[in-house]
Amino acid sequence: MSNGILGKKLGMTGLFTHEGQYVPVTVIEAGPCQVTQVKTQASDGYDALQLGFGEKKKVRVTKPLQGHFAKSGDKNFAVLREFRIDNPEAFQVGQEITLDMFQIGDKIEVSGICKGRGFTGTVKRHGFGRGPKTHGSRNYRRPGSIGNSAWPAKVIKGRKMPGQHGNVRKTVRNLLVVDIRPEENLILLKGAVPGPPSGTIEIKKAKF
Repeated sequence: MSNGILGKKLGMTGLFTHEGQYVPVTVIEAGPCQVTQVKTQASDGYDALQLGFGEKKKVRVTKPLQGHFAKSGDKNFAVLREFRIDNPEAFQVGQEITLDMFQIGDKIEVSGICKGRGFTGTVKRHGFGRGPKTHGSRNYRRPGSIGNSAWPAKVIKGRKMPGQHGNVRKTVRNLLVVDIRPEENLILLKGAVPGPPSGTIEIKKAKF
């Protein structure tokens, strides 16, 4: 059994438990994924499954990828990801991976590309406090002093400054599986996961 699957974030909603407690959940369309390649220690130096998710028009797929996808079936996938495994001999190319690996109550981890917020200042990017707005102060949202005086007379590496915010890979661990609907390929997780709606995410079993 694989330890991970690919999915698409659909959005957030809420559920009421049998005890009457309201739980915010993220709805994810997870799978079905198809095994496009089985990597082994002998041939590739490590054991892993390459999974394909989401279909793509054939005209938008390069000829090398078309030949690669032809080995596993007639589908052209939009996303390819690898998941490390311990038993590559238990899988074969073309095999379908579904939500069977997860159960309600499991703790899992989700990885994805968080929302990009463009070039932002220090207040939004790092949570800096603003300056005073009275007595003629013009230091509303400026970062303040960034360097040193005569020694070492330079800006130290790692200084928090304005710049690109978001659009990086994030992982959220120990999310609770609230519900699984295999007939619709849906899994509902308690809390929020990284990425915008319709963003691709990776779902794995928690390591601890």
